[in-house]
Amino acid sequence: MMQMKRAILAGSAIVAIAAVLAAGASMLAVAATAALKAGSVFTPDKGSFKILLNGQQMGKEDFEISPSGDNWVAKGTSEVQTTDGMTRVSGTLQLRADGTPVSYEWSTQGTKKASSTITFAGPTASIELRLEGRRPFTQQFTFTSPQIAVLDNNLYYQYAVLARLYDRDKKGVQTFSVLVPQSLTPGSLTLESLGDQNSNSGKKLEELVVKTQDLEVDLFLDAGRLVRIVAPSTNAEIVRQ
Repeated sequence: MMQMKRAILAGSAIVAIAAVLAAGASMLAVAATAALKAGSVFTPDKGSFKILLNGQQMGKEDFEISPSGDNWVAKGTSEVQTTDGMTRVSGTLQLRADGTPVSYEWSTQGTKKASSTITFAGPTASIELRLEGRRPFTQQFTFTSPQIAVLDNNLYYQYAVLARLYDRDKKGVQTFSVLVPQSLTPGSLTLESLGDQNSNSGKKLEELVVKTQDLEVDLFLDAGRLVRIVAPSTNAEIVRQ
């Protein structure tokens, strides 16, 4: 808002004009944001997760999903206590409005340091991995579709991104290509909505089941917002704070 410190009628007129211009600019900004959201599978989100193992808190994660020009940026940083000490992992995922990835960067600090940059061109992911004390390593993976889910180790906000990729109009079991960047592992997963389920809080939450070849994870969403992740086989639970 423009702040004008004028007196008498001339000042009042300037303030009135400024108010009209500011209101018009605000309406344009709202309209632009609404238009962007209307063409996107994403909505802005920001929050924190507690990372629990066998009921004990082992870490936390802060994340944010927000528009950036015509694209969206989903980023998060987690701190997890392991047998080797505290590990800090950060990841930034840039996506198109339809959920296809553009680029991904991650870094980890703990007993060892590493970082990587991944660029996506259609169904191809080009990876540059940088390990402390070693020369950079490059690798490419080609998938069957450009709609690739990125699910990295100890970065749980990416499940919130995955939940947005599910087509609720089609329903049923849906298959996605997946890349686990820190372990350089490509693969596929299935995603299925079980509809609204009763929760301990008394609210009905949508349950999405994620299945890979060796893991099953349950996602619980409140009006599209990821609030809980459960991995029964590992006794891990991620809870929104």
